[in-house]
Amino acid sequence: MPSAPSDDAQRLTELEIKASYTEDLLDQLNLVIYRQQQEIDALARTVALLRQQMPEAGGGAGERNLRDELPPHY
Repeated sequence: MPSAPSDDAQRLTELEIKASYTEDLLDQLNLVIYRQQQEIDALARTVALLRQQMPEAGGGAGERNLRDELPPHY
């Protein structure tokens, strides 16, 4: 049974390598999630700004004629 410690050492080394790759992948995924959250926050701010601007642009909405919105082929 002299090969048993060598097999155990090899298995341990392989597990350490897998753990290292897993930690690296986790770090990469965390960075992706962080960047996505930043983008989501920026988009939410943009939507909020656009919603604030909508009443200004549509101030005369009650005065418009629905016939003006018909497609040209009517």
